[in-house]
Amino acid sequence: MSGFTVMDGVALAIFGAAWLIYYLYVERSTKGHESLNALMHDVRVTWMRRVAARDNRVFDGQLMTGLQNGTAFFASSAFLAIGGALSALGFADAALDVFGALPFSTPATREMFELKVLGLAVIFAYSFFKFVWSYRLFNYVAILMGAMPPAGHPDAAEVEESVQRSALMNISAARHFNRGLRAYFFALAYLGWFGGPAALMLTTILVAIVLWRRQFSSDSVLAATWTQA
Repeated sequence: MSGFTVMDGVALAIFGAAWLIYYLYVERSTKGHESLNALMHDVRVTWMRRVAARDNRVFDGQLMTGLQNGTAFFASSAFLAIGGALSALGFADAALDVFGALPFSTPATREMFELKVLGLAVIFAYSFFKFVWSYRLFNYVAILMGAMPPAGHPDAAEVEESVQRSALMNISAARHFNRGLRAYFFALAYLGWFGGPAALMLTTILVAIVLWRRQFSSDSVLAATWTQA
């Protein structure tokens, strides 16, 4: 393709590798059990156990509504981002002039610009599907919570099965939501490519560091693991 250089290929490879390695490290490795996401998964199990022990579950229903509304917001914003990215194809010449005037940017052809925009649209499309599926799963969680046996139910095995089903569905919904949100962050890194391959490599590294810090070495992690001395 006209304008696509070896450095562009290297930058894209680093971008894809960073996203994949981060995913494997957080979700597939043993170290990932120490991440903020994993810690909150454990809290979700505890939450479902508390739900099973409560007679009044109205507040839990309100919490589920909040989770659904937040997921719906990100799904709709991802859909708008897809439209915005595709509409940018109609203003390629003006956009090229803008990016060409930026310091440290490298000259780009119209074909390269369109490729970059389409790649950005694909990332937002991925996040859209993740958010929509997460929204659907949170609906399932609400149904499973509604089907929980009442507090004090004599069949402990049935209660435990209901708790585990609700918790696992809740965790699955959160996992897909987190993947959609991760795509948002890497979309920000991808924007660096509009300034050239070097900028893409830099923004990818910066975003990966920020995401890693938030998952393993942030105040949020300390709050989730806090215990009274």
